[in-house]
Amino acid sequence: MLLAAVIMLLCLGDASAAEARADPAQDAAQLNQAAPPGPIVGEEELYLAIHKKRHKLHVIMNGQVIYAFPVATGRGNLTPEGEFRIVTKVHKPYYMRKNIAGGHPDNPLGTRWMGLSIDGGYKYGIHGTNRPWSIGLSASSGCIRMRNKDVEYLYRHIPLKTRVIITND
Repeated sequence: MLLAAVIMLLCLGDASAAEARADPAQDAAQLNQAAPPGPIVGEEELYLAIHKKRHKLHVIMNGQVIYAFPVATGRGNLTPEGEFRIVTKVHKPYYMRKNIAGGHPDNPLGTRWMGLSIDGGYKYGIHGTNRPWSIGLSASSGCIRMRNKDVEYLYRHIPLKTRVIITND
């Protein structure tokens, strides 16, 4: 009890002393002078690289692969190659082709959809699957399939407008 009171007194004493010395104009000038060169948090180069033949999706930040996920890609040449952007994000996507509600176990889109900047963002995308055994194969109609747990992670951490590069390697 006595120790807690001493710690609280020390903390309050330090805070009061810091407040008494604070000069906002001086602090701002010091911050401007002391700002380190380089990117500010949030300005890092972040993009996704999808390798069709290797069935891999890499999350790349500042030129370094920070995550790698196995994926399924399109049969033959159904997955388009090039540079795109994520333009839509849908939680529990509705499967229009067979009228299957989002979240239903028969929905082949799984739990998340991240649409690519092709035909409005609803034709090709990165999505989950109800067929996890297809991951690692050329099995889709052109989309990039991921395990649901992987696409849920990506969905949480990859913002709209993120660049996506799809190559044939």
